[in-house]
Amino acid sequence: MQTKLTAGILLALALTSAQAKGPASTANETATARHYASLIAGEPKTSELTLFFTRMPKGGDLHHHYSGSVYAESYVDFLDMQGYCVDKRTYRIETNKETVAAERAKPAKERNCLSTAEVYADDHTYRELLQRWSNKDFSNHGAIQPPPDRLFFQTFGFFGPVSNANFREGLQELKKRAILENVSYIETMFKMSPFVVNKEFDKQAWRNVGDDKAFDAQMGAWLAVLEQDAEFRKQTEDFVTKIHEAAEGIDDERFTMRYQTYVLRLLDPSQVFSSMVSGFKAAKMSDKIVGVNIVGQESTMVSMRDYTLHMKMFRFLKSRYPDVKVAMHAGELALGDVPPEGLKFHIDQALVVAGANRIGHGIDLAHESNAPAILAKMRKDDIPVEINLTSNAFISGIEGANHPVTIYRKYGVPYVISTDDAGVTRHTLSNEYVLFASRYKPDYAEMKRTSYNSIKYAFLPAAEKARLTRQLDERFASFEADVAKMLKQAVGK
Repeated sequence: MQTKLTAGILLALALTSAQAKGPASTANETATARHYASLIAGEPKTSELTLFFTRMPKGGDLHHHYSGSVYAESYVDFLDMQGYCVDKRTYRIETNKETVAAERAKPAKERNCLSTAEVYADDHTYRELLQRWSNKDFSNHGAIQPPPDRLFFQTFGFFGPVSNANFREGLQELKKRAILENVSYIETMFKMSPFVVNKEFDKQAWRNVGDDKAFDAQMGAWLAVLEQDAEFRKQTEDFVTKIHEAAEGIDDERFTMRYQTYVLRLLDPSQVFSSMVSGFKAAKMSDKIVGVNIVGQESTMVSMRDYTLHMKMFRFLKSRYPDVKVAMHAGELALGDVPPEGLKFHIDQALVVAGANRIGHGIDLAHESNAPAILAKMRKDDIPVEINLTSNAFISGIEGANHPVTIYRKYGVPYVISTDDAGVTRHTLSNEYVLFASRYKPDYAEMKRTSYNSIKYAFLPAAEKARLTRQLDERFASFEADVAKMLKQAVGK
């Protein structure tokens, strides 16, 4: 007798089947595929590809930083909303209300700290600000420039005071932009989870990094203390409440957004561990928070020194919270960023030690000691890599044939295309598809599958994935019909 399956399993099986096969081929799909092939044949027609991918449904954006995705122009608007001003000599935001009031009392010609309107009125200050708060004009050499990676990571220090508020306005901006370019889902790294300082924990952690048993015992002892800490629990609850308040009014029939909390790998071990604890707890408390991540420039001294320590922290907490998903910035390193031995283990440890469910960037793959096993594991366990072409090219100089997406594709590792920090690097998800298509020339079926992958590998329940997949089916049917119609008009038929 046939075994009865639960509704949840049936739903999951139906979703898997739909994602594996995709929608049935139609005449419109065939025409669209033929048109796309003509755009990448020979010298890619990038203008027409831009038109094509701007209109093509792109599912979701899974490697997405909230603060780095809001454009600098919006952060200028936020100055007045928070009662701040920006110093035209340093391009830093002044947050002290007394200093702001004193500046505003001065005659306009003597004022160094400018309001939103005053920034816009001073074209020199405005253009210079954009070059420091983003990479605007970098390729045109519009200013005396630091190295690209330094410029990229320094931008967050400039706009940080206004990116940490006005969340509703920022999220609504991202939603509006996503809808305009046919993106139906964003999974954004939104806020750093709360942490506390424990200097004794720091000392012990550095001593215990090579002794798993001792380090597990150390983490277990402090976790028990944190779980009884009423203030720490309240901080975590308040953190969840803030995310829910910011998310109000974002989801509708056209668009869905979910949130990852993150820890900062540049902090001391006690701060990183306690932030992980609150992040994992927050994810258990809220269906809006779908995962935990770790961020921060991977090549700094602290990041390199404590990398293995952080992976062991993730392993420990994953064992306590097995249902919480983890996406991991791992291997965002290029030759020369660190000594060669520093390129040998980051992706491997993120997978094998930390148990990452998705790998972000993964660009040092070719240098990793265990590269064949990494590829085999990601393919076997269906662990995707998040590909960020503009970001990798700007920050690390990794692009074209030097990008390991060529290896991931060759060995059948699943991947998704994402933006990273589109406000800082000033691009869109559509542009990432254009870059991918023009550089690597996949066929239309692969590009379409890539769009579906961004729903398949989202940290969402099966029912939500099924809903977004059905929606994507409808959007592709409409898109392909429009392309076929446009082609007939173009040739006068």
